Amino acid sequence: MRRIGWFILASLSLFLLTACQAGPKEKTTSNNVIGDEIVIGANFELSGSAAAYGNVELNGVKLAVQEINNAGGVNGKKIKLVYKDNKTENAESSSVALNFAVNSKIVAMVGPATSGAIQAVTPVVNRMGIPTVTPSGTADTLTVMKNGKTQPYIFRSCFQDSFQGKILEKYAMDYLHAKKVVLLKDSSTDYSQGVANAFLGDYKGEVVQKMNYTSGDKDFQAQLTKIKNQNFDALVIPCYYTEAGLIIRQARELGIKQLILGGDGFSDEKLTQTAGKKNIHDVFYSDHFSLKAPATNKVKPFAMHYKQEYGQEASAFAALAYDSVYMIKQAIEDTQAKTSKDIKTGLAELKNFKGVTGVMTMKDHNPEKSAAVIGLTEGKETSATVVEVD
Repeated sequence: MRRIGWFILASLSLFLLTACQAGPKEKTTSNNVIGDEIVIGANFELSGSAAAYGNVELNGVKLAVQEINNAGGVNGKKIKLVYKDNKTENAESSSVALNFAVNSKIVAMVGPATSGAIQAVTPVVNRMGIPTVTPSGTADTLTVMKNGKTQPYIFRSCFQDSFQGKILEKYAMDYLHAKKVVLLKDSSTDYSQGVANAFLGDYKGEVVQKMNYTSGDKDFQAQLTKIKNQNFDALVIPCYYTEAGLIIRQARELGIKQLILGGDGFSDEKLTQTAGKKNIHDVFYSDHFSLKAPATNKVKPFAMHYKQEYGQEASAFAALAYDSVYMIKQAIEDTQAKTSKDIKTGLAELKNFKGVTGVMTMKDHNPEKSAAVIGLTEGKETSATVVEVD
């Protein structure tokens, strides 16, 4: 019976993926009802290459659920949290989402953490009517497709790639006075290309050199040697911590002392572990919150509670996941939600929501808010600046 059940589930998943890949559809096969408990699913990368993001995001979700339940729940009902590891695999992410919707009867989902995984779950959650909030899926087209249509059940608590590209450009010009830059981007990820394109679209200075690499590369000597003796103010590397750490280490070992800028993919302690503390100087990256520049008065209580619970400092990814749960709570309260569709409506209409990562108003399922740019020295946050763009 178990084999047959999983065969049916896998077949249904394939059917949903095929039926929905053309675009969002308001017609759903499910509209889960809120019962005695509010069942929320957490679909995260707890193992695999993005586990550093997924595990801290699950911590943030658990902390928010604990706080909400200890305070009496939502409209008098407690939250029941179910969570599974999607193993940083897109197909597994889709299967987890379907399992949650069919077997756990969730009314909302938080995660996955990565843009590729969110794209994989989108056909399922659209068809099953499950509002989904990604804490860190930043690709622009996750919420609004290239044809301008909004994905009906996909939301995020983070900002978009294009937004942080603009933030980095503004910080580079207005705060660092970097009038000449070199760009080194990952040509194989939407994340790196999205941030890079937005940066270049606004940048008024001189781009001395544009270069590419592919995700998984470990040797960047060829690219870095090419720019070693060139005249520029900053090296812009919008990428994940895995490659960023290697690039920073190799650049510093070659004697490249210029400023280094990146996106929120830098936001993990493994960046410093890979690069080496002595090589982390004059490094700046856009992020979602900072204790040194709190966007709201919720930052310090959250950070203190998180450290008490987990014995470590809260990262931006933990904060975004924490905010995601509270956004769902607010959506339920605002609409007096009885079904998952009501929660979707509440999320779409969220206004002036006060979270750890800022004050948010939803526009096209994306939060409008400020961003922080963090400065690192020997792996430690030594500066933080709240930056806003029009």
